[in-house]
This record gives sequence, C-alpha cells and structure tokens, in this order.
Amino acid sequence: MNESLSESVDGLPNLCGAEALVEDSARTAGPVFLPGSTVDFPRVRAAFAVALHMHQPLIPAGGGELRAAQVVSNLRFMKEHPEVPDAHNWATFLDCYRRMGEYIPQLVREGHEPRVMLDYSGCLLHGLRQMGAGDVIEALVPLAQEPRYRRCVEWLGTAWGHAVAPSTPPRDFRLHVRAWRHHFAAVFGTEALSRVRGFSPPEMALPNHPDDAYGFVLTLKDCGYRWVLVQEHSVERLGAGGGVERPHAPHRLVARSSTGEVATIVAVIKTQGSDTKLVGQMQPYYEAKGLSRVELGGRSAPQLVTQIGDGENGGVMMNEFPPKFMQVSREASGTETPPMNVTEYLEHLDAAGVREEDLPAVQPVFQKRIWDRFDDGAGPGAMNALIEQLRREDGRFHVEGGSWTGDRSWVRGYGGVLDDMRAASEAFDEHIVRAGVSTSDPRYRRALFHLLVAQTSCFRYWGQGAWTDYGRELCRRAVEAAGGSAPSH
Repeated sequence: MNESLSESVDGLPNLCGAEALVEDSARTAGPVFLPGSTVDFPRVRAAFAVALHMHQPLIPAGGGELRAAQVVSNLRFMKEHPEVPDAHNWATFLDCYRRMGEYIPQLVREGHEPRVMLDYSGCLLHGLRQMGAGDVIEALVPLAQEPRYRRCVEWLGTAWGHAVAPSTPPRDFRLHVRAWRHHFAAVFGTEALSRVRGFSPPEMALPNHPDDAYGFVLTLKDCGYRWVLVQEHSVERLGAGGGVERPHAPHRLVARSSTGEVATIVAVIKTQGSDTKLVGQMQPYYEAKGLSRVELGGRSAPQLVTQIGDGENGGVMMNEFPPKFMQVSREASGTETPPMNVTEYLEHLDAAGVREEDLPAVQPVFQKRIWDRFDDGAGPGAMNALIEQLRREDGRFHVEGGSWTGDRSWVRGYGGVLDDMRAASEAFDEHIVRAGVSTSDPRYRRALFHLLVAQTSCFRYWGQGAWTDYGRELCRRAVEAAGGSAPSH
C-alpha cells in the first residue's frame, strides 16, 4: 500500500478529496515498529524518547497591502526582510528542518541505533515547498520510506494549521487532523502514513471542557491514532484528582462527555514546562539512567522518559543539540537505557502482555471538580451551568484547557481574533459543509486552506499587533472563500 497523491492541487496543498484512500491507511492492523526493532526489551531498565517540533506559520505578507498580499511562509518573509527581528536566523532554521535527514543515516552507517520523533506542521511543509526549499523535504523522505532509517524515526501526527485544540471549534480541529494526514500522505506516501500512530497537539494544548475533550479524543481515535502526547500539568488522576504519580509510565486518558459517552486513548506524559534545553542537552537520557523498571498490569516494564521541544528555536537547539544528539545516540545504543520511540515502546509493552486497561488512568485537569458535582449524562446545558457556577466560586477555575505553559491563556485578551475565527468557522460550516460541497471541489479546498491557516496559534502567541492583523485578515479570506459575508471591524 503506497498509492500516490499529488502534493499540491491548483497551487494549494493537497488537504482533501481522497478521504477514502487516506482513511484506509488508518486501518492497518498490527505493529509497525516492533518487527524491525533492535531493542532487547526484557533487558531495558528505562528508555528515553525525544521529539522535535517544527513549525512556521503562513502569513499574508507576500508583498503589497495586507488585503492583497500573497500568503507565504514566515520563513520566506524572514529571508526577504532582513530588517525584521530574528530574520538573520532563517537559513539556520532551514538547516534545522533538514538536518535529521543527515544525522540519522550517518549514525546508522556507523552501526548505531538512533531514535527521534518528528512533528512537522502542515503549514511548514507547504511553506518549504512554496519557497523553493523542496530539497529539505527530499532530505526527509528516506526517513519516512527507507526501512533502514524509518525504524529509527517516528513521524507524529498533528493539526495541519497548528491550531490550539481547546479554543478551536471541535469540528474544525477534526478538519486540521484529517488535513494533516491527507497532506502527509501526499508528501511521503500512504504507506508512511500507515505508520503514524502518535499525535502531538500544537502548543501541547489539551481541552479540559468535558465535551471538547471527548471530541478531541474521539477525533484522534477515528483517525487511527493510538496515543497522544500530553503535558504533565494538563492532566490529573482519574477520580482522585491531583498530579500523576509515575509520569514516566504510559497512562490511559479518559474523556467523558456531558451526555455520558466515554472515549479513551493512551497518553504519554511530557514532564516539566517548555524548555528547549531539556531536548537540546538530551536530558531524558540522563534521567532515564536513574530509573528502574516498574509494574504495569502485573508485569515488569521499563519506564520511558519523553520530551518534546522546538527543533529550531534558540541557541541551544541551533548549536548544542546536534553534537549532543550524536554523542548520546552513540553512547546509549544497545545499552540498558536505550533511545526508543514511543510507538516502538508501546508495541513492546503490548507484546509483553501489557494492555491499555492496565495503565493508570488520567483525565484533563480540573475535571474532578466538575464530576464531583455533575449528574452523569445530564447534558451540555447542565454542564455549562455548572462550569459557570464553578468559575464564580473560584477565579482560578477554567475550561480553557492546559498546554505547555501554565501561565498563558489562549483566550483572554484575544476576543477580536477569536470572534473572527468563529465567523470563519461558521461560514465554512454553513456554506461548504452543510451546503454539501464536495471535498474534491476547488471551492472546498480553497475555503479549507484559508480556514486552517487562519487558526494558527501564532496569531495569538505573539500578542496584539501585526500578528493579530494577519490572523484577522486570513479569517476574512476564509469567510470570503466559503462564500459568506466577511465580519465588519
């Protein structure tokens, strides 16, 4: 199974139109990394996994006045505008996006067993191709396709437009997840997509409103994902509340809706906050060296220390990470504390007889306070009334979700751009989805592209000003592409 899709259609990335083909790849049964794994799992005391998150937004800044400017990669904008802050790093960023295509083959040729997980947003992949940096993508293709390298590299699914799940309409977040899979299949092949089993949420953002959390997990399961990466402080123990007790063991994330429906998925926990030094200096390896095996489902199992960090941002990732990654890969290969990618680790656990129901259970943060006072199955109206009451009683309570940072809100202070995002969402739903426009129709593709680009987290992360202007302009274009009336400002 490796059917071919065009990477672009009518000048836009291939995000839709071949849903049946893409969905078939999610139905691949059985392990995908275990058959080629070289890890002596019974001998492993603890293992470690590192993931590199790569993203550049698409912005309406390709020359001229804002309303008419071409949508281009922020990386291209940096290259063409040396006067903007940080623009001098564009070439270094480009090298960071390429370099795993060089490091993994080198280490394999040396006889080592490197491991890395890669999370590339759809915006980045499209932007690289659009700006003429297709050689970067070609350098990554062997990591997705060649057996001698692909056992070392796990590609993680994500949201195509790097949308923040808790503050993105669930129906739209599902569009992001499906679009990324469609685009990835077009770039790297359907066979490579069949091995994508883990999901990396943009900004590590996990919804904690029960209905949104349920929709989030259901979307991942429907799209074939087996596990999701979560931030430690975004979850709590099921029933009891409070922090997780063994963060380096896999958990079972339980999402229950206001109507009583339940969806579960394996959760792998990223500990500590956002700090590129944790990956840049390969801290997970050194932490794993101090851990021992634990019991899971009555069986002895190694723990897994997992971290993700931006793959390009900051001096540590630019300069210190490459030699450290090479050093640790050489030192740890074949030892009692080897590098392992998450799906490889979970497949070994499964082969050892550990089942998902054996894992300790967690739920999104603050949900204990909801379930302690909610009548099971009472419905969304009762749920929202209770949430409002809890907010009045405690100003610290919220259902904005959790992310890599505990002190940043993706909602407060962004009413204007969020209103425009909602208008774009409603226009797409009304004029495209409910109107029955086919996913292979150019109008559907054009409207979907603008909707997903407009929901990128960067339009809030960088604060008020040019970035919110970019976001609102993209929302206007999304509404226009869908056939609706643009919001007036």
